[in-house]
Amino acid sequence: MKIASYKIGDELDYGIILDGKLVKRSALDIKIPDDIVDFIVERTFVKILSKDLQKFQKYAELLYKFHLLPPIPKPGKIICLGLNYIDHAEEQGVKPPAEPIIFFKPRTSLTGPYDDVVYPKIVKQLDYEGELVVIIGKRGKNIREEDAMEYVFGYTVLNDVSARDIQFGDKQWTRGKSFDTFAPCGPWIVTKDEVPHPHQLRILTKVNDEVRQNSSTSSMVFKIPQIISSMSMVMTLEPGDMISTGTPAGVGYFMKPKPKLLSVGDVVEVSIENVGIIRNRIVAEV
Repeated sequence: MKIASYKIGDELDYGIILDGKLVKRSALDIKIPDDIVDFIVERTFVKILSKDLQKFQKYAELLYKFHLLPPIPKPGKIICLGLNYIDHAEEQGVKPPAEPIIFFKPRTSLTGPYDDVVYPKIVKQLDYEGELVVIIGKRGKNIREEDAMEYVFGYTVLNDVSARDIQFGDKQWTRGKSFDTFAPCGPWIVTKDEVPHPHQLRILTKVNDEVRQNSSTSSMVFKIPQIISSMSMVMTLEPGDMISTGTPAGVGYFMKPKPKLLSVGDVVEVSIENVGIIRNRIVAEV
């Protein structure tokens, strides 16, 4: 099942994606929670709706009518991993980390799957990072690796937009990755039953149709169960939390023979097999 958040007129809500169309929550003939996080918590709704999705086809509307938002507009946490792909570590000439390296993006950095990304005036080196995001489905602390997948609700796509001059100048990553619009994501959440092999997904990033990143989630240093277990030893994971699992090789800053960073007018597309595609234009800050 695919679940998307949207805006149409003054209406902010979520619905089900069905055959490339959207069925609004309010149109369903079954009462489901008003809030998408409450929907995630009550997993029985996914089972109930999945039994006979096609019967909702009569309520489906053309997708272009809706402005898609980040699937979870107000997550409690956006946890991100650094250097979590073997090939990305190799392109920097460093060893993969022995323990997960984490940082946070604020939820104010979120923007929709097709919205513009703003190039801030104070930034000189803007870059992209295509990433698979895990959506946490239930509260957990000190989770064992063997139990970790029980805490996954689904997956989405994120571009971890980064101001490299600030990131490397600060020698820590949060500020350079926290600007407004620096976390375009979506276009929807795909429930985990539709992605049975999350470590075998092709991940592709294009800039103006030029392929920059072409890798697989199989290259992750730390797999999803390890990530969830490790994070839960530090913090309580809650429904709706987002864990962005890192990016593969091919980011602009480390391109050879010289960097290929983003400019105003560029269009960045990130696609992940069986999950979705996001596409965002870089625009100047006004």
